[in-house]
Amino acid sequence: MKTLYVSDLDGTLLRSDETTSEYTNHTINTLTAQGMLFSYATARSLVTAKKVTRGLNAHIPVIVYNGAFVMEHLTGEIMIANYFDDTIQDVFTELFRKHVYPIVYSYINGVEKFSFIEDKCTSGMRMFHDSRKGDIRTNAVSSTEALTQGSCFYITCIDKPAVLEPLYEKYKDTFHCVYQKDLYTKAQWLEIMPKSASKSHAILQLKELLGCDRLVVFGDGKNDTDMFDIADERYAVANAVDELKEKATAVIESNHEDGVARWLNTNFPLLKSVSLTLPRRNSIPS
Repeated sequence: MKTLYVSDLDGTLLRSDETTSEYTNHTINTLTAQGMLFSYATARSLVTAKKVTRGLNAHIPVIVYNGAFVMEHLTGEIMIANYFDDTIQDVFTELFRKHVYPIVYSYINGVEKFSFIEDKCTSGMRMFHDSRKGDIRTNAVSSTEALTQGSCFYITCIDKPAVLEPLYEKYKDTFHCVYQKDLYTKAQWLEIMPKSASKSHAILQLKELLGCDRLVVFGDGKNDTDMFDIADERYAVANAVDELKEKATAVIESNHEDGVARWLNTNFPLLKSVSLTLPRRNSIPS
């Protein structure tokens, strides 16, 4: 029986300083070399996820952009992709009508970019850009036409709750929407993704791709509820919200105490070392 282990990143695998510990990195690197099928699932891009998991050098598939993509951790090769269809143009029209000019993630001519109109940025968007200075995906544009170029897979709106909450209510049943305050800046975010792009859906896609029979997950926040709902075993770190703890198989040590890695180190059945070859399913639009 093959088991897939999946952990949330921020607040779960990561400490509050946005890093994985040496112990966590060593544990996951060692156990995946022994045959453990492990992934993390995050709202982050692979670029920023790799920065905060520096030292994690395992050859593993990871779920990024809240499930828009499953990518190979070391190479960045896309294994599974979930893009918007043409209906997203109606969303853009409505956002612009409400004077909301989001950060738009797309593949433009086969290259990943996040685009924004510089003179339309809110203070929360500026904090976002300040945290990503030097990011090669940065694409400042001057018009709404340029903002919507390419094959879009993720939209981030950062504004006041009074502006974003009505949009969340309008689109939450049509798309996969996440409406919450950023864990670090406390700015209000509304993230809009294709309906097929969610942690739970991407996990099920990955589980099928790897031929796994069981699923064990780890999390800390309300946005981890959907992956808890599909798991055979679900573990909440000690710093998790009460809502998640109520759904958990058990509560484990906190993110500061390397709770996920310690649980894996204790509970993963050591196997004879194997060479894991991940299935390839590259789908970057031209």
